[in-house]
Amino acid sequence: MDRDEASRILARLHEAQGAFYSGGPAAPLRALLAEDIVWIVPGSNAIAGEYRGIDEVMAYFARRRDLAARSFRMHPGDLLTGDGDRVAVLTDGTATIDGVERRWSTVGLYRLEDGRVAECWLLPLDQAEFDDIWTPRNPV
Repeated sequence: MDRDEASRILARLHEAQGAFYSGGPAAPLRALLAEDIVWIVPGSNAIAGEYRGIDEVMAYFARRRDLAARSFRMHPGDLLTGDGDRVAVLTDGTATIDGVERRWSTVGLYRLEDGRVAECWLLPLDQAEFDDIWTPRNPV
């Protein structure tokens, strides 16, 4: 995957996610997802699961937005590309959940296809902390 192309696609994705997570429209985000997208979030928490298709992935995004009371922000960092259609990006996250500001780091492993995201595997760097963060004390 060409690094510049991957960087452009993921920048658009993160921008659209950021807007959606703060209460913006869903359409720009949906447009960046392949019809048969798969999004995998490991762990034992309120957002963990395997989501298939745009509707399921968008429902996952909405759940994450709502649990974080629209405070969820992503802070993308280093991008790793190689041969093929997979790229990885280190991304820190922040959100205020149940009145407490929380921080975490993940690696997003993406498969890109025709300028859209076809698959994502979210890999928290500290799974126990990630599970704690996304297990609300006052469920929505």
